[in-house]
Amino acid sequence: MTDTTAPHRQDGPDWWRQAAVYQIYPRSFADSDGDGLGDIRGITSRLPYLAELGVDAVWLSPFYPSALADGGYDVADYRDVDPRLGTLDDFDEMVAEAHRFGIKVIIDIVPNHTSNDHEWFQAALRAEPGSPERDRYIFRQGRGENGELPPADWESAFGGPAWSRLPDGWWYMHLFAPEQPDLNWENPEVRADFRKTLRFWSDRGVDGYRIDVANALMKDLDEPLRDMGPRSYDEQMAEIEDGTHPFWDRDEVHEIYREWREVFNEYDPPRVGIAEAWVKRHRLVLYARPEGLGQAFNFEYLKTGWDARELRSVIDESLRTAQDAGASATWVLSNHDVIRHASRFALPEGADTDEWLLSGGTRPEADAERGLRRARAATMLELALPGSAYMYQGEELGLPEVASLTEDELQDPVWERSSHTRKGRDGCRVPLPWTRTGPSFGFGTEDGESPWLPQPAYFGELSAEAQEGEEDSTLELYREALRLRHKLVGTDESLTWLSDEETASDGVLHFVRPDGWHCLTNFGTETRPLPEGEVLLSSGPLNGEGLPGETTVWLRDGAADG
Repeated sequence: MTDTTAPHRQDGPDWWRQAAVYQIYPRSFADSDGDGLGDIRGITSRLPYLAELGVDAVWLSPFYPSALADGGYDVADYRDVDPRLGTLDDFDEMVAEAHRFGIKVIIDIVPNHTSNDHEWFQAALRAEPGSPERDRYIFRQGRGENGELPPADWESAFGGPAWSRLPDGWWYMHLFAPEQPDLNWENPEVRADFRKTLRFWSDRGVDGYRIDVANALMKDLDEPLRDMGPRSYDEQMAEIEDGTHPFWDRDEVHEIYREWREVFNEYDPPRVGIAEAWVKRHRLVLYARPEGLGQAFNFEYLKTGWDARELRSVIDESLRTAQDAGASATWVLSNHDVIRHASRFALPEGADTDEWLLSGGTRPEADAERGLRRARAATMLELALPGSAYMYQGEELGLPEVASLTEDELQDPVWERSSHTRKGRDGCRVPLPWTRTGPSFGFGTEDGESPWLPQPAYFGELSAEAQEGEEDSTLELYREALRLRHKLVGTDESLTWLSDEETASDGVLHFVRPDGWHCLTNFGTETRPLPEGEVLLSSGPLNGEGLPGETTVWLRDGAADG
């Protein structure tokens, strides 16, 4: 195994353009003190593992003080660490150690809403209607004879009304849980405070920011508020086109990100921003522009099924969108909000994933072997594409979604807010297994408390310890793929398709990157011809007759350097 510390990684202002970024959900990564919650020191203790894995950066989901009404995305203090997860000194030590390994640090910023425990919202509750304290949030009087109806029929993304009523009769807005009141971004004090937060973490060495719900900050609050009619969250997302929706993807949001870009550019190298914005592709360009955040997540790629022609179209459009924005493309298969891709690819085409989760993962039956085979092939395809690859903790172990969590074990507010029709996202947030045995498979201490979400018994054989040094394991596949990727990726962010539409209809995608790096993925089940070239890596065993089904291979023209 070659050295995976700092010397091979890109540095300078463009380090992010083709980075391999590893997402950490802190409460589920590693628990250093045995209280059942992952913590900052736990992350620091596992940085050698991440360096050997070969990642360029880590992205930390929220670690701020929080009542955990939404898994940490209800932030009570944007400039501190939750005491259950550590201290600012622990955070500084983690950043310094990551940088020693050549690993950049990206953190989550949650600007659309605070926790209802935030000092600002507590002050608003004590203040009179129309006060400066209340103006930091969105308060309105209700409709109806006695104000008993919400100010508008807006729906929360978690289900139910986007408004909650206070004892004094006034209503406040929350696009997510009631414990997450939306901020009023028309208020200059709100804007100034977040610029202060960005400088606070940048001064501590943070290299970039993932912006949660980046498309939701600005709202049309002119009276009377516009009713939208009965619309689910997914229906709302499908209808947004032109920047005029009352609260999703409004054009004015980009004024905020231009201000943030000025803050990012105060540092050398400039800090990086990436938008979580569930918007149409033609709108995504606005978030990814250099004068804005600089990069945006590509969720079309994540949502695409196991289909060669559809995936090729999404790849082409994604590369064009990134080029139009002056950014690099982003690729992601799993994160803290979606079913892990090893399980998505295990389900029959068109399966209702909500129903599958509600059944405890029994209906329809998942083909776990096929799911992992496809997940490994999809990962190698992703890592060969030009741009940044974002990986979610545990996918390098081939972890499936834990669909067997019982109702009394669920903690995601989606379960209650959806009236028990959506099980939520807990299944992808189950704490990681590090060892074959032990009360928490090495997540916590030997005599510590049980993990905050229960781990299934089979996690031990998927643990990092169980896969360490095993030639055909998913962990070793990721390590070798990332090692080769660092050797093969240059500054040229282009690809050339060598498979035409007819070939794609047969289930094969084949492209070549600069310097003769070929990537072929067989989406079908029959073996396909394999062109000449030296095999660098394959996601599964090659049978000597060609490229097996549901397999990706990397080839190199001429002699391979690696």
